[in-house]
Amino acid sequence: MQLRDHAGSTKAAVLLAPSGTVVTFADLEARANRMAHFLRRAGLAPGDTIAVLMENNEHIHAAMWAARRSGLYYTLVNTHLSAAEVAYIVTDSGAKAVLSSSAMRPLCEQLSTSELAAAVVVDDDLDGWQRYPDCVAGEPETPIADECDGLLLQYSAGSTGRPKGIRRPLSSASPKLTTPVFEALGVTEDAVYLSPAPTYHTAPAMWTMAAQAVGATTVVMERFDAELTLESIERYGVTHAQFVPSMFVRMLRLPHKTRRRYDLSSLQRVVHAAAPCPPDIKRQMIDWWGPIVDEYYGSSEGAGISFIRAEEWLERPGSVGKPMLGEPHILDEHGIELPVGEIGEIFYGGGYPFEYLNDQAQTMNSRSAEGWVTVGDVGYVDGDGYLYLTDRRNHMIISGGVNIYPQETENMLISHPLVVDAAVFGIPDDVMGQAVKAVVQLTDPARASADLAADLMTWLRDRLAHYKCPRSISFEAQLPRTDAGKLYKQRLIDKYS
Repeated sequence: MQLRDHAGSTKAAVLLAPSGTVVTFADLEARANRMAHFLRRAGLAPGDTIAVLMENNEHIHAAMWAARRSGLYYTLVNTHLSAAEVAYIVTDSGAKAVLSSSAMRPLCEQLSTSELAAAVVVDDDLDGWQRYPDCVAGEPETPIADECDGLLLQYSAGSTGRPKGIRRPLSSASPKLTTPVFEALGVTEDAVYLSPAPTYHTAPAMWTMAAQAVGATTVVMERFDAELTLESIERYGVTHAQFVPSMFVRMLRLPHKTRRRYDLSSLQRVVHAAAPCPPDIKRQMIDWWGPIVDEYYGSSEGAGISFIRAEEWLERPGSVGKPMLGEPHILDEHGIELPVGEIGEIFYGGGYPFEYLNDQAQTMNSRSAEGWVTVGDVGYVDGDGYLYLTDRRNHMIISGGVNIYPQETENMLISHPLVVDAAVFGIPDDVMGQAVKAVVQLTDPARASADLAADLMTWLRDRLAHYKCPRSISFEAQLPRTDAGKLYKQRLIDKYS
């Protein structure tokens, strides 16, 4: 399971869409080795950290492979952050080097490089930065002498506060760069794996590298576009892919004649994660693509993983499956384990070890008395051991003394044909304590009106218990959601409170 097993191949390791730029396995191996030599020459040793600030381009995988085989932590920085937020992550992670690109020049210009051992920018001339490929021009294409395994140091999306670094001990690194879910999908050397999300997110970074490690071609979309996704599947014969639910919604909202235009018969299995998928949306995807739409539940922390195949999900709609890593425990607010079928906070035992970097208090707060770990999700386990999610702990609404989990209402709203995204949350109410509020993103923003809001509320009340329905609906042209599907709900709460 190593990239080097395919190092002499002229087969495409990375294929960028829509530009068509190709990086062969031979090129990727040579670039990774040159960068590893450069990082050593710059003074970086095993256990040090580099920050990678790049869009989906032809160099980001070489940077990750160079760090991984140099025993370094590599933190991938969200390219949509402000300069102050980027500087926070670079400082908090203890990065000794930053690798970036000309597309990120406005951010690079505002970053201080005085404390860094190396600052490299691709295809640009920038004061205080070394230019790639000049900095690696004299480096050998052979491996460094002291290769050892490094690890991803991922930062959370920051949807509930400042981003948190999630670090594992290097001793837990394994040459087998994969996950139980990735193996369950059956990605082999003959596969073509599509990654439509930014590589700075955990799953796109890990899974594209895992695909490359087995010799599969990774088709990396430079930006997500619903029709471009279908075109790429047909053009490159994509066999496997990972999506987030909002991408499914975008593809389903394409005109039927557009959807029928593309041959998707090469698809063998796809998987989705990162955010809850409304059951009606998933049913529509299975009706369209067949029973190949699998699902997993996990987190950047790696506290635990569950997985469910499409065929199982059709028998248990709404479930996120049985555990593949760790064992789930459902606890009440007092830390007491709840029986089957009762809703509580989800903890996992037996997952990957981790700590929140520079935040021992947060690390301890994520543990139960038994040492089980939570990331704040709420749900229950049925009698057959299948896990169901109801929402996140900090999203719960208490209205008139009743606990309301808004995910069910959000799922229903997103199933409406005029809606592409929705957020439901509580806002202060003098009588009820909190009132249920919805904010909706329409397929056509021009249709937003008070009459449509009233129609949507009536439509919901015909389908849900009235206490779960919003007392008001507002419209936004775009909800504050990350490329990985995470919703920055607090921004909406602040605005509408």
